[in-house]
Amino acid sequence: MTSATFTILLGGRLTVSDRLTAMLSGSRVIAADSGMRHAAELSLTPELWVGDFDSTSEALAGQWPSVPRQPYPAQKAETDGEIAVGEAITRGADRLILVGALGGERSDHALMHFLQALRLAQAGHANMLTSGDEEAYPLLPGSMVLDLPPGSLFSVLGFSPLEGLSIENARYPLDGFSLPFGSSRTISNVANGPVSLSLKSGAAMVLARPFDLTGA
Repeated sequence: MTSATFTILLGGRLTVSDRLTAMLSGSRVIAADSGMRHAAELSLTPELWVGDFDSTSEALAGQWPSVPRQPYPAQKAETDGEIAVGEAITRGADRLILVGALGGERSDHALMHFLQALRLAQAGHANMLTSGDEEAYPLLPGSMVLDLPPGSLFSVLGFSPLEGLSIENARYPLDGFSLPFGSSRTISNVANGPVSLSLKSGAAMVLARPFDLTGA
């Protein structure tokens, strides 16, 4: 992993695993507000801590006195996470891992992270979202391979009509499929191992559950 990979610590739930820690190894780190609470359990020290700090406790603030902080007013036009992503891009990020980006108490934030991931990918910034037990990847025209364990669940969520969708090495393969917007056809597929996906047009998110073998 190159130094141009940045991990962004967000405030959502997190499950720490060997898969996650290996994924983050060697990356640079920026924390967004209460996302700093994940730093200790991941054994990471951020190079910057941004946000309005409205969800950061005094105890958490006291644990990291040496990390530079960049405070913002509570009334601002961007979320703390978007500010952190912007800082990472300014510092040369060409790949972003958004940790704590899925689930949690705020469905609006989780959905915004999906939309943000697609926008970043369209701008040429490779990225993925993770909670540790779930992972999400933008799928735009082109191809990708996801390294998933055999028997693990994954879904393709179309954020537009999809044309030319192909899925290989899965229980339910597709070849050049046209997926209408809002269709549930591509929910709950099962990986046979690393899965290859390709798309001719449209925008989607692939949501994977690498430790969920209930479909095996």
